[in-house]
Amino acid sequence: MFACQGYCVGREMDGILALAAENLISPIILFFALGFAAAFARSELSVPEAIAKGMSLYLLLAIGFKGGVSVADHGVDATLVLSLVAGVILSFALPFVAFALLRVLTGLSIVDAAAVAAHYGSISIVTFVAATSVLTSAGMESEGYMVAVAAAMEAPAILSALWLVARAGGGVGTRDSSMGGGLLREILLNGSIVLLIGAFAIGAVTGQEGLTEIEAFIVAPFKGVLCLFLLDMGLVAGRGLRESRGLLRPGLFAFGILMPLAGAGFGLLAGLMLGLSTGGVVLMMTLSASASYIAVPAAMRVALPEAKPAIYLTLALGITFPFNLTLGIPIYMAVARAVTGS
Repeated sequence: MFACQGYCVGREMDGILALAAENLISPIILFFALGFAAAFARSELSVPEAIAKGMSLYLLLAIGFKGGVSVADHGVDATLVLSLVAGVILSFALPFVAFALLRVLTGLSIVDAAAVAAHYGSISIVTFVAATSVLTSAGMESEGYMVAVAAAMEAPAILSALWLVARAGGGVGTRDSSMGGGLLREILLNGSIVLLIGAFAIGAVTGQEGLTEIEAFIVAPFKGVLCLFLLDMGLVAGRGLRESRGLLRPGLFAFGILMPLAGAGFGLLAGLMLGLSTGGVVLMMTLSASASYIAVPAAMRVALPEAKPAIYLTLALGITFPFNLTLGIPIYMAVARAVTGS
């Protein structure tokens, strides 16, 4: 029996390593690695900011629209609603897990720990897009409404972080001296959220007919644009990590790896309880494992201006983002396949 258990575990590990190796030689990962290496080599390679912004808008539009079309085909049902509720609960709860882990592993102040925790309760839409691309390449289907779950998970973590600071007596340093005004506007009208939800709604209204009209724009070029965008992300992550190496003590580095794995575990439980497909479970794990570097940093500048961006951006973009792209997504796929048996 023990020999059989050892064989099964070894086979699963071989599967994870094979999947990771396959993912590492995919174009999207290699372009990220190119940008990362170029940044460390101090190359002059760069992507103009306007082009990077345009690519970001394109990816949000494409993934949102296609998700809306999938919902139009699938229809609104209890699983969709429960998935949205589960996403909001996860986004509220994960910062508390992250905060506790940070207090054990690091010597961060309460404000810095809360700011970091907010990033790990929210999501990285680029990691989500990369995971959907990997699933498509592997021939695995997923629920189209997961893009709506991603949008729902953007903001709740920010409120959890502010509660953590307020509970500790740290105050909330918004420009409006309250959680209203500028902060709520920053959260609710963040450009990425508006475009993602808007494109999702348009896709849901127009359905397959709408997709057919613009398919040549949002389907065929998608992976090429994603490769170029991840090249830019590699440059950004590499420069940030190079410039902030003095901040990355062992405890912080460990957190940047352990927290995604812990988050993925909670995402796995949620996906199984919801009865999602294997691909849907992978996406729920990926969302729970990722860390925001767009919406939350913008909100933290308003809500917790005393928190250090060099810490929370370096962790989210320099440690967790590369980990998820290279090793995390293959691990989540292998675990989901093993647990669901497909």
